[in-house]
Amino acid sequence: MGKRSVKEDKTIYQETREECGLSRAAAAELLECISESRIEKIELSGSLPHPDEVLVMAKKYKKPSLCNYYCSRECPIGQEYVPAVEVTDLPTVTLEILRLLGRLDAEKERLIEISVDGTISEDERADFEKIKDELDKMSLAVDSLKAWFDEKIGE
Repeated sequence: MGKRSVKEDKTIYQETREECGLSRAAAAELLECISESRIEKIELSGSLPHPDEVLVMAKKYKKPSLCNYYCSRECPIGQEYVPAVEVTDLPTVTLEILRLLGRLDAEKERLIEISVDGTISEDERADFEKIKDELDKMSLAVDSLKAWFDEKIGE
């Protein structure tokens, strides 16, 4: 195993590799399609990995959250459309989902009232936006639960 870096501002890719206990040479061997020099460029010179490289790293390092990290923070399209999902602990994400379910249950009747005619009037817009925001939070919480599962239990 190679020397562990003492650099303070490591990229997530370097941190993940080091968490796996791999030198760059060992990582290149494990990853098969990414050379040691390419790994070094990604980790040290700020060269962004290609999507296919992130997929390989996520699978081989057993760290699927690398995909969300890349998509939500580094991909120009993903930065616009993919929310960053944080992997938290199971009790925290479960309680957040239950809290949001309670809030959405309270908004259910209002959503039905707004939706019944198929249009959103000006006086309904604020309520609809509030419900949409709660649904966005729920979606993010569900994604966080999925991410926890993938990191702790999944393949």
